[in-house]
Amino acid sequence: MAVLTSGMNTSEILLGQTLVFPDNPLFEGWQSARHDARGAVLITDGKIAAVGSADDVRRAHPDVPVTDHGDALILPGFVDAHVHYPQTAIIASWGKRLIDWLNAYTFPEEMRFGDKAYARQVAGRYFDLTLAAGTTTVASYCTIHPESVQAFFEEAQSRGVASVAGKTCMDRNAPDGLRDTVQSAYDDSKRLLEQWHGRERLRYAITPRFSPTSTREQLEALGVLWAEHPECLMQTHLSEQTEEIAWVAELFPEADDYLETYEAAGLLGANGLYGHAIHLRERERARLREVGAALIHCPTSNMFIGSGLFDLKGLAAERQRIGLATDTGGGSSFSMLRTMAAAYEVAQLNGYACHPAELLWLATAGSAGTLGMGTRIGSLKPGYDADLVVLDLASTPAIAQRAARADDIWEAVFPTIMMGDDRAIRGVRIMGKVAV
Repeated sequence: MAVLTSGMNTSEILLGQTLVFPDNPLFEGWQSARHDARGAVLITDGKIAAVGSADDVRRAHPDVPVTDHGDALILPGFVDAHVHYPQTAIIASWGKRLIDWLNAYTFPEEMRFGDKAYARQVAGRYFDLTLAAGTTTVASYCTIHPESVQAFFEEAQSRGVASVAGKTCMDRNAPDGLRDTVQSAYDDSKRLLEQWHGRERLRYAITPRFSPTSTREQLEALGVLWAEHPECLMQTHLSEQTEEIAWVAELFPEADDYLETYEAAGLLGANGLYGHAIHLRERERARLREVGAALIHCPTSNMFIGSGLFDLKGLAAERQRIGLATDTGGGSSFSMLRTMAAAYEVAQLNGYACHPAELLWLATAGSAGTLGMGTRIGSLKPGYDADLVVLDLASTPAIAQRAARADDIWEAVFPTIMMGDDRAIRGVRIMGKVAV
């Protein structure tokens, strides 16, 4: 049992089953994962102070109040590494692929986010939905409107939620009301970055939507801004659909591949988050691995919009950095449980059966690492922020009857991964405080 010591503090012990991942199971295998059927997490002043057996932790801290979750599973809160909070209201819209989706649903809705009151209303609804689903950290695209960024960060800050966001930049191939300029993209992003990055639990991400909606000049301006602030993240989309890749080839005939459109502009680096990354060429895979960039797997979106199958097994074998995300609203669920289930299904279609440990790791430590937060959230370790989710492993009759036959924790948790929803979320903690 590892313990942090401190002076006067506010403490609580949570009892339940626990899972700890010392290593990345995609790289090192799942066997090192540590399961405690009667475990405990000691929270002190919003931090995890100890993780161990219930008997050991209670014996070491006999005067600390206890909340007993029985045989529920205590995990780090889920981390969603790629979302579009402005698309909350249009989730599960029918019948489009990527480019038509943007024109028919996304762009008309995003036009509304110059109205800060509307943006705040949607941001509040978004966090209500994600917290109810056990998600305690998100990385979101906003719209071109600075008001949309302000609304998102203000809502995240009011709830204490660790979050990443950025103003989406587009200066072509978008409606008049959704285009900025080279200069305004740089100026707005810089001003928002300086206001919000590193403020409490918030991080800023420089955010070109994707190469088709930014001129070379705008991409280069954002590359300059990133070079000036390399501590920030940069998030964009890469190789989501075959039609998109063909469009990029037409718009950037000088580029050898899609990734080069970013690389040439200074938008390739270790703090880069590249959403989807489905149809990658060998050179692109090699360069992404070389610089240590992060690839964000968005399986419900990839299936819903018909994009393709992410090569999880192959990319993990290359030791690429990988996170997991809902990609709402192109993704069809706010739930990271549903997203893990979709990741399993996509991998099966590629001939690989993901182990439950790999899925849970992707939704917690894996995604936290891609956001540069892997030393603060995403793991049950002393010193980490106490962002936690408590999973009921028998939340519905169908799940309960299957879990009752389980021989180990993996068979017990897998039905919740595959069939669970917000009914499985028994509790959510943000910095130790009850959020759900």
